[in-house]
Amino acid sequence: MAKKQKKSQTAGGTPATVALTAAGTPFTVHSYDHDPAHPSYGQEAAEAMGVSPDRVFKTLVADVDGALTVAVVPVAGTLNLKALATAVGGKRATMADPAAAERTTGYVRGGISPLGQRKKLRTVLDDSASAHATICVSAGRRGLEVELAPADLATLTAAVLAPIGRE
Repeated sequence: MAKKQKKSQTAGGTPATVALTAAGTPFTVHSYDHDPAHPSYGQEAAEAMGVSPDRVFKTLVADVDGALTVAVVPVAGTLNLKALATAVGGKRATMADPAAAERTTGYVRGGISPLGQRKKLRTVLDDSASAHATICVSAGRRGLEVELAPADLATLTAAVLAPIGRE
């Protein structure tokens, strides 16, 4: 996969694309026109890019025993909160307050990226990602995705791989 070097990725890109560029990680940017009326940001991304929904992952922020934690799961499924808590050695997980997630990550809901967050949070990547050569995650705003190898995403975010998604 060729890395696209566009001025917008280095001089004015999102924190996610800037982080990828700085790390020297190969990635591809995909942009599409976001429709605010679409019921699912992730499904919209998969449809707009013509990519199977099992290769497009959404970034969710949960509260595990009082600590914000990032969960990256396929857009076609949902997050298993109990499995997320177990993956990080916690007892209980709930979805984080959206305002706290936005404030902590520096991104808006629907555009939260696991990369380039304002405050680095514990991250868990659903183990189904390893079945693909590349996956797509938010690049930090609605209508913008980055495609990269799951191993690169795990390395850059210090993610734990665990079965946290469910269909």
